[in-house]
Amino acid sequence: MQKTRKSIAKKLKITKNKKFLHRTCGQNHFNVRDTGKKTKNKRKYKPLSKGYRKTLKQHIH
Repeated sequence: MQKTRKSIAKKLKITKNKKFLHRTCGQNHFNVRDTGKKTKNKRKYKPLSKGYRKTLKQHIH
């Protein structure tokens, strides 16, 4: 039996329909330079690409 990798599990959200979502990168600093539209879009969760989804399913049960 394989254990769940907690470091990976904390960084992802899994929806009811088994979609993997992650936070957008680049939110920590230098946000004053960005436009309001860009800053607003950074707050959203984005879907994970198909290539990563396959490998992460092995680590998260």
